[in-house]
Amino acid sequence: MNRVLNLMAFVIFATSLFMRSVDPVIPQIAHDFNVAPTTAALLSTGFTLPYALVQPILGALADMFSKTRLISICMLILGIATIACGFATNYETLMTLRIIAGMTAGGVFPIALAVAGDRVPVAQRQVAIGRLLFAAMSGNLLGASGAGVIGDLIGWRAMFFTTGAIDLIALAVALPGFRGLGEKAGKLDLSSMIPNYRAIFSNPLAKYCFGTVFIEAIFLFGLFPYVAGLLRAEGEMRASIAGIVIGGFGLGGVTYTLTVSWLVRYLGERRLMAGGGMAMALALSIFAYGAPWQVEAVTFWLLGFGFYMLHGCVQVYVTELAPSARASATAGHSFFFFLGQAVGPVIYGIGLASIGIVPVLLFGAAILAATGWTCALRLRHPQPK
Repeated sequence: MNRVLNLMAFVIFATSLFMRSVDPVIPQIAHDFNVAPTTAALLSTGFTLPYALVQPILGALADMFSKTRLISICMLILGIATIACGFATNYETLMTLRIIAGMTAGGVFPIALAVAGDRVPVAQRQVAIGRLLFAAMSGNLLGASGAGVIGDLIGWRAMFFTTGAIDLIALAVALPGFRGLGEKAGKLDLSSMIPNYRAIFSNPLAKYCFGTVFIEAIFLFGLFPYVAGLLRAEGEMRASIAGIVIGGFGLGGVTYTLTVSWLVRYLGERRLMAGGGMAMALALSIFAYGAPWQVEAVTFWLLGFGFYMLHGCVQVYVTELAPSARASATAGHSFFFFLGQAVGPVIYGIGLASIGIVPVLLFGAAILAATGWTCALRLRHPQPK
């Protein structure tokens, strides 16, 4: 079990570098391609919307075919497309390549969670998923902060070259481990796709699991592409500082994964979920009124810690929605999560242009607090028969 978790954590770390790496250099890309910052911010949607839309297909293929083989193919295309982003000569080409990268990135993290879910007993799964989230958040942290530094020193193109190369190197290292898992390839049978998803959505907990991650993604991650621009409006022009502030979110996730065993033991799931929603609400409320970037970095740490208090619990329930179609369930989770991340920047863009940052963030804070409490009241593990 540890060998599987270590291998999946390695793969997740390498591909999580992509998730927030563009956000700190959005103003640089907007300047070089002569587009508005709000238009450049849609590069985040260009990655996350395709990521979401391919989930039902990739999850079904993973359940029918081979999870590790699908991960390998997706990592190969992801690395090539990301390196090609560094050579883009116009915004349209860059957006097209980001769409390709988003589609293939969708076949890594959700499927890796399903691989772990196949091999980890449910009683140990919360801590196991915490380890995988540690890898994801470490990648997010390094991706955001590293992208800002690279953007300041060399330029935004070097960021794409670096993350793409890391992905391909990670694939080369992981391939022998994938073969060592001895995963048996299934039969490509599209007729099982609809029954698998019917089984997932017939579970009454599905609406809470998928609805929660959709709301989280809109009102939390929708803010991220605008952080660098908001810091510039406050006089902080360095992309590296934007990367540090955004990286605070990843550090909060790392803090959660290091303490998850203690948190589960002493607080329990209900308090974790309710507390996570309240922590996110507090962080957004503080950020709404502005502060020195050092304070905002701490605010993003709280945001990340609160997010994973709630999100980590929900992910355990997702892996048990339909054990016979676990890859499809985790893919459905990612579909709603990244669909929300695609919608979020659009909603925040409209809100920032019309009513301003304070009302938008305070509304998002109220929604996230209510979501945490709803999960605490409604999500329960089924009693053994």
